[in-house]
Amino acid sequence: RAGAGLRADVLVLAGVLSDGAGGALPYIPQYQEIQRSGTSEGFSTRVCLVLLTANILRIFFWIGKQFEVTLLLQSVVMIIAMFAMLHLCCVVQNTDRMGTKQHRLSDLDIKYFWKWSAFEDYVLFCSGFAVLCAVVTSLLLDSSVFVEMLGFLSVAFEAMLGLPQLLQNFHNHTTKGMSVKMVLMWTAGDLFKTTYFLMNRSPAQFWLCGLVQIFIDVAILLQVLLYS
Repeated sequence: RAGAGLRADVLVLAGVLSDGAGGALPYIPQYQEIQRSGTSEGFSTRVCLVLLTANILRIFFWIGKQFEVTLLLQSVVMIIAMFAMLHLCCVVQNTDRMGTKQHRLSDLDIKYFWKWSAFEDYVLFCSGFAVLCAVVTSLLLDSSVFVEMLGFLSVAFEAMLGLPQLLQNFHNHTTKGMSVKMVLMWTAGDLFKTTYFLMNRSPAQFWLCGLVQIFIDVAILLQVLLYS
């Protein structure tokens, strides 16, 4: 029994270190790739949108139902990491597209949602979303149904982590500019995490979301083979 517990601890630790949702580590090679190439065309910034939404919701879920502080801190670190990614993407895009029309949040053009030219617009949008969540949470904090819904939405968004990248690769018909190391680390983290959920008989939504993430990770890796 002690051996089984140790294996489970090793699995969850490995998942935390390499998980695309739980740690910022997978985004280091992608950050370096964007710096090296001087373009962010191969990376879908909507990955940042998914992770920012999931982790903001997770923070408010913690307010309603306290879970491990480690997971809460991971959410804070992930939010900082995603803003760092968005800042770099804005810098290289503005350098690459000097003289072209700037797209701002204040334009209220749905066609350019999450394709803004200024980093401040991403911060403003996320701040507004966080304020909205704070107001609604303060009003419905006593509702266990609402609190559980926050947790479910956080997990659901997390499960869709790789989908924007999968769709962008399909649209571009190439994976050039996307860090394969990042996707491999997503896959490793999701495998460890889902195995941990299954071994510990966690609620079905946890391991089902894990399986969805693994499926999307594998699909992206198949795109790497297909488009190369």
